[in-house]
Amino acid sequence: MPTYKLTVFEKDGKKILDETFEASTDNEAKKTGESLLEDKGYLDHTHRCTSPLGKLVLFHA
Repeated sequence: MPTYKLTVFEKDGKKILDETFEASTDNEAKKTGESLLEDKGYLDHTHRCTSPLGKLVLFHA
């Protein structure tokens, strides 16, 4: 199963979360990423989730 990377940043650019997880599709990865962000309280922070090929699956500035 492909490994996706979820990264969250503070407003000053400091990385505050750098987590990997597996998902079978980009849509599943998007849902998993959103769930992780909600659980950790980072939905309103700048974040991105990328696929193994570097494709942005989820992004918020």
